[in-house]
Amino acid sequence: METLAIDGGVPVRTAGWPTYDRGDVFISGADEQAGIDAIRRRLYFRYDHRPFGETEAGRFEAALCAYFGTKHALGCTSGTTAITLALLGLGLPPGSKVLCPAFTFAATPSAIRLAGHEPVLVECDADLNLDIADLAGKLTEDIGAVVVVHMRGFASDVDAVRALTDPRGIPVVEDAVPALGARLRGRLLGTLGAAGAFSTQSDKSINTGEGGFLITDAAALFARATVHCGAYEGRMDRHFDTPDAPPGHVSDLDYPIFGWRLDEIRAALATSMLTRLDERVARHQRNHAVVAAGLAGESRIAVRKPVAPGALLGESLMFRVLDPGPAAGARFARALCAEGVSARNIGDPVDHNVRAFWNWRFCFPDPAAAKRALPRSARFLEQAVDIPLSANLTHADCADVVRAVRKVIAGLPR
Repeated sequence: METLAIDGGVPVRTAGWPTYDRGDVFISGADEQAGIDAIRRRLYFRYDHRPFGETEAGRFEAALCAYFGTKHALGCTSGTTAITLALLGLGLPPGSKVLCPAFTFAATPSAIRLAGHEPVLVECDADLNLDIADLAGKLTEDIGAVVVVHMRGFASDVDAVRALTDPRGIPVVEDAVPALGARLRGRLLGTLGAAGAFSTQSDKSINTGEGGFLITDAAALFARATVHCGAYEGRMDRHFDTPDAPPGHVSDLDYPIFGWRLDEIRAALATSMLTRLDERVARHQRNHAVVAAGLAGESRIAVRKPVAPGALLGESLMFRVLDPGPAAGARFARALCAEGVSARNIGDPVDHNVRAFWNWRFCFPDPAAAKRALPRSARFLEQAVDIPLSANLTHADCADVVRAVRKVIAGLPR
């Protein structure tokens, strides 16, 4: 058995692990030129003198509609604002309760709060997906909507969710922020509910630094979202092509505007990057398949499985450490980092990982009470290790992941 690097042994690799915060990007010269051209045009406001379809934001939204096969798309400033705009577009009564999974990023309940509603968390299952049985028990009469989250690129089972929500008339919004380009049973995520929300932030499938968008087929939802986003003084009408006129009952004088508009420079970058989205997704899925196959048969970890074949983006490899000892997941992640493979434990008590719901003080002032309320999620997230898999990984990089994980497994106490 090799000595672990964390205990003074030789690490599996010494080269830095490629991640977005170290400059790892999936960008072409054409993408760069698109941004430069937008800067040189000196027209940075999406609602200027040009016809709507000639603006960079207008082109991006048209390209999104074509890619997803939806009627409407709206560029905005972030994935958080996209989720918020989708909820605002639903027109729910203020203070409505909105369900979302316990395993998500803090932005999801933050967006629910930002829309003026109350987040209610649902347990996750052993594969870290939304627990359908717990969801069924929490679909009470005071629930206004459900936000499903395709967390770390793994599709939530929207079909199973809607089998419960549709008979009750409860709308479903997809937080597809971490899963741009992934599919569930052949259908693009984000197209399966009332609206889909996405991000183009630095670690997403389209990287414009910051940014986001929503897609929907619902005209009234889209119109309300567009006004809230910042389409004022008649500008909402520009988003509707004749004869697809905006709903007569939605007026830009009826709602506050929040200034969450997408700018022209990011829109130009995103439009160019969208043309290579499927290539990036294919690379992620290839890398995930190679690493997952290399870890098949390891009995001391449980590699996360999708809800349906291929229903994942592949930019993250996740597994649960089945060692019963305290903080086993946190120790495993630290050992992997020492081996030269970037990793984190979702519920690390030392690093206060923001993906652990009990660290969201705005929702749970008492972390212990939060864990008692959602015991299965707390247990599974404390076991969970997450390894980012860049689209730019080589076969050798993937082999390093397999070797490092196996080395740490071998070093676990027996």
